[in-house]
Amino acid sequence: MAMTARQRARVSLYVQAGIFIVAVAALILATDWKTVGNSVFNFGKIGPMFPDILLVGLKNTLIYTFLGFVVGLSGGLLLALMKLSSFPLYRWIATGYIEFFRGIPALLVFIAFGYGVPLAFGVSWNVTVVVMVSLGMVAAAYIAETLRAGLQAVPKGQLEAARSLGMPQWRAMVSIVIPQAFKIVLPPLTNEVILLTKDSSLIYVLGLTASQYELTKFGRDGISSLGAGLTPLLVAGAFYLVITIPLSLLARKFESRSARTKR
Repeated sequence: MAMTARQRARVSLYVQAGIFIVAVAALILATDWKTVGNSVFNFGKIGPMFPDILLVGLKNTLIYTFLGFVVGLSGGLLLALMKLSSFPLYRWIATGYIEFFRGIPALLVFIAFGYGVPLAFGVSWNVTVVVMVSLGMVAAAYIAETLRAGLQAVPKGQLEAARSLGMPQWRAMVSIVIPQAFKIVLPPLTNEVILLTKDSSLIYVLGLTASQYELTKFGRDGISSLGAGLTPLLVAGAFYLVITIPLSLLARKFESRSARTKR
């Protein structure tokens, strides 16, 4: 007797659950839990990381992320407007910038602004400025494309209606189009903050003083100084989750609200 579609779906679900359980059991049996306990979950030796990892590492990670996002959002908005401009030169510059900074690793941007620019121009930048500029310039390339999509999603009739009422182009954009575009792109912008939070760990390529450490630096130094294996990195990763999980929940909330608005 042939099975119905519902029965086939149920059998498929049981098979997948069985495979998952077997895979997890095999992984548990194959793991050397004694070594893992000493190298990854050795929380008894991480005491010296506190409270500095909180008061310095977590605080600096948040500051670097915030500064990078401010620069990235400002630059991204400018690039998005340039890419939508009717003047070809603006579009070419914006496209070149976006393709360049989206095509190279963020680590190279950190090295360029941390070592290359000071050598080329004989200037000395504070680490915070290097992080702000590096993160911001990379983020601007991604945010520009996000904002461009948001600007194009705003019905053109609203801009035309504002213009027909005698409102100047710039005022119509600032008062009507750009605020609506930001509402549309809030979820992807929140995801961009998450990416910036993780990219802030690239600051390790710069010479840092103890007061400039961020979370990953504390984790890397803890590996060599505490004798707790990889546990310091696990702790640093946990603090990243403290930042990123609430942001992910916020992005989902924005997505749900946006979906309800469209209904």
